[in-house]
Amino acid sequence: MHDPLTQTPQAPRSRPAEPGEAFLRALYEKHGHELMRFAARLLGGDWHRAEDVFQEAAIGAWQHAAELDPSAEALRPWLIAVVRDLVTDGHRIRRTRPPEADDESLRRLPVPDGVDRALTTQVVVDAMRDLAPVQREVLLHMYYMGRSVSQTARVLGVPPGTVKSRTHYARRALREGLSSRGLGAA
Repeated sequence: MHDPLTQTPQAPRSRPAEPGEAFLRALYEKHGHELMRFAARLLGGDWHRAEDVFQEAAIGAWQHAAELDPSAEALRPWLIAVVRDLVTDGHRIRRTRPPEADDESLRRLPVPDGVDRALTTQVVVDAMRDLAPVQREVLLHMYYMGRSVSQTARVLGVPPGTVKSRTHYARRALREGLSSRGLGAA
């Protein structure tokens, strides 16, 4: 069986090593195994996150390559402190952020498919049919076409007071019609 804790992490290999690459290769060879095991222990055995944490620590060390000797034993306590701080920071970040949704919880999210809107529209149209034609007409002008009382009065050829009265009674009748169909006012 494959045990990642018994393997030494491999430094990236490609073309001939530049000074930065040589630093990282030496760091991986001297400290990689112990630091990965330490990070994995802190992370409850999560080897993939341990690798990420170790890579961040290695990048931090590489940024100070001019002052550090990657093969020195004295470097290990500093690297251990960096790994511990990175793990602690990761725990704090996860506590302050909401947990990420998994695929199963995303599948259970309601998706707006238009059915509710279509059904509501049908109920409203049915309730509008129950109104008197003058009530339906005044609601269409006022709410569907967005006309003011004076504009509606002018188009319908009635006084503004009549428009207000018809609007009042039409809204009341519509509200009752919607309520009887199970759509209450929000």
